[in-house]
Amino acid sequence: MSSSPKSAEKVSDLDGRPPESTDFANYFCTYAYIYHQKDMLEDHKRTGAYYQAVLSNKRQFQGKVVLDVGTGSGILAIFAAKAGAKKVYAVEATNMAKNARQLVEHNKLSHVVEVIQGTIESIELPEKVDIIISEWMGYFLLRESMLDSVLVARDRFLAPGGALYPSHASIYMAPIRSNLAAQRTSEFQNSMEGWAEFLHEMQHYYQVSLDVLSDGYRSEQKDYYLHTSQWTDTHPQQLLGPAAPIIKYDLNKLTLEELKAPLKSEFVMHMTDGGPVDAFCGFFDVLFKGSDENPTDNEIRLTTAPDPTGATHWGQQTFPLHPPIDCAPGDRLRVSVEVTRRADNQRLLHVKAAVSVEGNSIYAEQSKTPREFRWNIE
Repeated sequence: MSSSPKSAEKVSDLDGRPPESTDFANYFCTYAYIYHQKDMLEDHKRTGAYYQAVLSNKRQFQGKVVLDVGTGSGILAIFAAKAGAKKVYAVEATNMAKNARQLVEHNKLSHVVEVIQGTIESIELPEKVDIIISEWMGYFLLRESMLDSVLVARDRFLAPGGALYPSHASIYMAPIRSNLAAQRTSEFQNSMEGWAEFLHEMQHYYQVSLDVLSDGYRSEQKDYYLHTSQWTDTHPQQLLGPAAPIIKYDLNKLTLEELKAPLKSEFVMHMTDGGPVDAFCGFFDVLFKGSDENPTDNEIRLTTAPDPTGATHWGQQTFPLHPPIDCAPGDRLRVSVEVTRRADNQRLLHVKAAVSVEGNSIYAEQSKTPREFRWNIE
């Protein structure tokens, strides 16, 4: 499928520019399809949390001017209008803006909601806004880097004392038991066996040796199978200890420069069960608390933590450990982690971790040098 970022028909007189073509191809294009919006809308933990954050805080929205950054289908703008906002600017970079406008009209809210097509960085608004609402979160919170645009919108358009929905966000990691690491190792080995057969066939059929490419192929496959995190629906029974926070953000105060800088954190995970630790499980939560000047009446939390009833569409990111880390109940895992944006695609992430075992067990005694791991979040 393809959908051009260009659009001849204006959605609003306030329309801005479309996304840059490469960024559109890497990121925005999927959001231009209704099927993708459906996937997000039917995640009722997600959509329900936003509904409760808005509709259980009607006092904060009544008579206010609201900006929805990345409105998609327009659902959050519609919630804001239903809560009593006097004006909602719903900004969408893709052609989904036309569907959002159609949905707004169908729900008879055009007198409140104005859909604007263009990137948030390129549009102009005729007034400051009291509230910015956005569903910007990606895998492991930061994948997709859409929070950048929310902070740009905050700095450009939010009135003093205004509120962000959500207002706070945190990332966590937990030690888990998982067969993913063993599965991925097996898949890597199968891939290399397939490569050996391929080399033999090329030599046999065409008398051409491709052996010189083996190191490059092995490196590619190793990165893919052993150094890439995976979307998972992790069950709480897989946890070997409680999750530890990596970082907590106050989105009212976070700067764009701080966000773009490498995320460096050191934390400790306490082992309640013995190892081996097969993987780390990464997830996030966001809080809807408003601002200091305009706090919510009802604080709402949206979490992507392991849940026995099933995952949100974000799932969790599982970071397999090759080989697993041995430890005993009562041990501690001391982790230094660094999260950076990928050089080849700023919307994707690279994670490095150094892990050592602390405590009174034989495993802690043997853990003199931290073990190092790395993963890509695709």
